[in-house]
Amino acid sequence: MAAAALWQPREEGLREICGLLEQQISPNGDQARIWQQLQQYNRLADFNNYLVFILAHAVGKSLEVRQAAGLLLKNNLRTTFSSLSSSYRQYIKSELLPCLGASDRTVRSTVGTVVSVLLQLETVAGWPELLEALAQCLASNDFNHMEGAMDAIYKICEDIPEELDVDVPGLSERPINIFVPRLLQFFQSPHAILRKLSLSSINQFIVFMPTALFMSMDQYLQGLFHLAQDPSAEVRKLVCSAFVQLIEVRPTFLEPHLRNVIEYLLQANKDPDDEVALEACEFWSAYCDGNLPPDGLREYLPCLIPILLSNMAYAEDDETLFDAEDDESFPDRDQDLKPRFHSSRFHGSDNSEEDDEDTVNVWNLRKCSAAGLDILSNVFGDEILPTLMPLIQQKSSTTSDSSWKEREAAVLAIGAVAEGCINGLYPHIPEIVTFLIPLLDDKFPLIRSITCWTLSRFSKFIIQNIGHRDGYEQFDKVLMGVLRRILDSNKRVQEAACSAFATLEEEAAEELAPRLEIILQHLLCAFGKYQRRNLRILYDAIGTLADAVGSELNQPKYLDILMPPLIAKWQQLANTDKDLFPLLECFTSIAQALGPAFSQFAEPVFQRCISLIEIQQLAKVDHVTAGVQYDKEFIVCSLDLLSGLAEGLGSGIETLVAKSNLRDLLLQCCMDQATDIRQSALALLGDLAKVCPVHLHPRIPDFLRVTAEQLNITAVKEAVSVANNACWAIGELAVQVRQEIAPVVLTVISYLVPILQNAEGLNKSLRENSAITLGRLGWICPELVAPHVGHFIQPWCTALCMIRDDYEKEDAFRGLCAIVRTNPQGAVNSLSYLCKAVASWHEIQSEDLHNDICQVLNGYKQMLPNGAWEQCMSTLEPPVVQRLSRFQV
Repeated sequence: MAAAALWQPREEGLREICGLLEQQISPNGDQARIWQQLQQYNRLADFNNYLVFILAHAVGKSLEVRQAAGLLLKNNLRTTFSSLSSSYRQYIKSELLPCLGASDRTVRSTVGTVVSVLLQLETVAGWPELLEALAQCLASNDFNHMEGAMDAIYKICEDIPEELDVDVPGLSERPINIFVPRLLQFFQSPHAILRKLSLSSINQFIVFMPTALFMSMDQYLQGLFHLAQDPSAEVRKLVCSAFVQLIEVRPTFLEPHLRNVIEYLLQANKDPDDEVALEACEFWSAYCDGNLPPDGLREYLPCLIPILLSNMAYAEDDETLFDAEDDESFPDRDQDLKPRFHSSRFHGSDNSEEDDEDTVNVWNLRKCSAAGLDILSNVFGDEILPTLMPLIQQKSSTTSDSSWKEREAAVLAIGAVAEGCINGLYPHIPEIVTFLIPLLDDKFPLIRSITCWTLSRFSKFIIQNIGHRDGYEQFDKVLMGVLRRILDSNKRVQEAACSAFATLEEEAAEELAPRLEIILQHLLCAFGKYQRRNLRILYDAIGTLADAVGSELNQPKYLDILMPPLIAKWQQLANTDKDLFPLLECFTSIAQALGPAFSQFAEPVFQRCISLIEIQQLAKVDHVTAGVQYDKEFIVCSLDLLSGLAEGLGSGIETLVAKSNLRDLLLQCCMDQATDIRQSALALLGDLAKVCPVHLHPRIPDFLRVTAEQLNITAVKEAVSVANNACWAIGELAVQVRQEIAPVVLTVISYLVPILQNAEGLNKSLRENSAITLGRLGWICPELVAPHVGHFIQPWCTALCMIRDDYEKEDAFRGLCAIVRTNPQGAVNSLSYLCKAVASWHEIQSEDLHNDICQVLNGYKQMLPNGAWEQCMSTLEPPVVQRLSRFQV
């Protein structure tokens, strides 16, 4: 303490640092120069002492300067606190505590922020004086002290709630046991800010649920009901938030009070403050997501549904209303361009891509209400229609311009319940679609855009009805209506129409073939008029079209419309332009759809991918020489397009690979630190192994070693999708390079067996690929694999049962037959598992494999002692025994 007390700032240093902070907060300051100067000051051992002094004592300076000093101190402490001398640490802590009750709220709040960070570094045990100071402030009855302490406690509870629930040497009880009763008392405070901070603090513990809160639950719930009608909207919002969190993680606490809670939230859902209403609205989805008994909510549906529908109308201040007038002639602003997320290539059955349409859109009461109605429809199904449909009809029948928001909300509601209420709506789909089609031409752009979305929600059923009377005519009207909207002059409608068309394409697939020319004409007309943001969505629609119609696209009249503008855009975009990403994805789909016919466009596309990877790998180590900033997504998209070329061109890609350095680039990418680069690289490795394995020599041993490393248990836990692609690639390599696989066989098996034995919780695709690759290794090297079969035959056969019939499953069973022929004793005690795996086939295309399986089963039947085969058969389900009869046993 003495050393700390001796420290005093030098007047000159204080003046310089304050001057620099004033420049930093000035909008005209040279931030790069200021940052460099601050870095130089940072080298001074006592720089943080100056900052805390300015925060605590620079009364003559502006509050903004004091706050800037505090925030800089907070950031510095994260990186330098452990290297400070103990006397300086003590000085900083001793200066902060008296400021908890500073007369200015900005200073108090900044001190609270610094205190929370400091406690993370010191822990409660390292700073017992803080608890004492906080407790004294709470007990002081001085508003500034109470509010300053409460603000700090809230920030601590938000950042490190678990730190308050630990035993501290010298304290008779845990800090949380001291604070929870005091926080609950502040629910009664006459000051709204103290009620808000105390409730915010306790709410941080709901998920964590320490014993102190568990034991005080009754008092906490009483406090919530007391605050439910609080005059402060911020407090009411926190009450709703508490109920939402409790229903998500501790619903049993609310069960005795559920009726009161629901009735309160129905009222709160109509609160004049939109943020309170939004928080209350989250409750309905949380209740349904928690799989709680629907009966608890059922009787309230007639009250709840009208509230949700009412809140689905656009609010007057909804940002969408201001954007809705955006004409296509207005150039996109940078902030209009959503960040986009490319999903790395994945080989397998269940790499579900999350729909990220609203990732950067503002969540609001309208969207939350629509999501609530959607989830209610999934829980209660057609039960909600008698309440909902009259309301929709009432809103949609209004005709005045002033009521357009009501009509729009009605269309949104139809789309929201399209999945959950489909049984009740199904007989009426033709009528619903007939009602919607004219709205595609409504004068209000937001009605046109929501109609596109709602029609897309019924895509599947519109397609299903094609075979029925008037079904094709209606499908054609929807298709042409959506194509018209793709050429709308309003950007938002363009976006909604492209997204709706992409959904329609996926469902319609080959039904689009007769209209392909007119579709391409519309899409390419849009290509000429769209701004950057919607161009990205258009690329997606074109790519989805290629996926949907496949080889139908391969006609000169279609390619003449489609390819020239895409190639012109491809040539026009610089290697640094992120608009290349969606175009790369679009080309990937086209290459796969056209197959060998893409060869006429392939060479410049292939070369561009190679150069993009080269430039980015250089930029990673030297961005100045590369001339671009490193961005791994260029590599990922390029690798995926090369995979698409390999898949589309087949062995036709061989001449391109032969003339390039792809093999060495690919090996580098397989070893990259970034998981998504490794994932895409390993997918490409497997694709190249299938079509031109000769060009992977002489690096095959390196590829095998690197790929096998992705399968150890640590790597699997860190990046399961990378492991999945590695597993698949090794299997493809094994089939192509045969005995060259031998050096890694036992290593790979040692990694695959734990995956099969601990399949629960791992993704389905990794399990399936592990089973297939294990079989392929056994097929190529049975003498290496067979001695170990007893360790893995049961989980392996269980996994084989789940794989759909195809050539990969055939390879796996060739391995199974080779292994048990080499070591029949290894599987004899697991014969029932083997029989179930065989019975999982619906039809084996390969006659040779069918015969191999017959030999294996009959071999066991003859090998087993009297009655043992029959005993095994008696343990199997009758359908399994019946399927086995196809194999002459």
